[in-house]
Amino acid sequence: VQLQACGGGLVQAGGSLRLSCVASGLTFSRYTLGWFRRTPGNEREFVAAIRYSGSTHYADSMKGRFTISRDNAKNTVYLQMNSLKPEDTAMYYCAADQGVILSSVRRGDAYAYWGQGTQVTVSS
Repeated sequence: VQLQACGGGLVQAGGSLRLSCVASGLTFSRYTLGWFRRTPGNEREFVAAIRYSGSTHYADSMKGRFTISRDNAKNTVYLQMNSLKPEDTAMYYCAADQGVILSSVRRGDAYAYWGQGTQVTVSS
């Protein structure tokens, strides 16, 4: 299984970015996909997840600003980020696992496969 994330970059506060993560080597439609982020010196933080059923889950600070979606035909998961804030600056990682139970979607250790990360920098 390989996950390739892209779409990060430098954006001004209030701007938008869309991250993409293309997966290969798996039956994509059966997997739960998640986005996490990490800043230097901090722990990995849950951002959003979308289960194989299509149900979505968000960290409270991202609700209403971020939208996760998936295209099973393209083996791709997206993270649309709007109204970006400087505190959203981080390395963003996509993750995948087939066996994520509902109560564990926010836990990084529930995901076996991880992409390489894409940097998002929001300037004030």
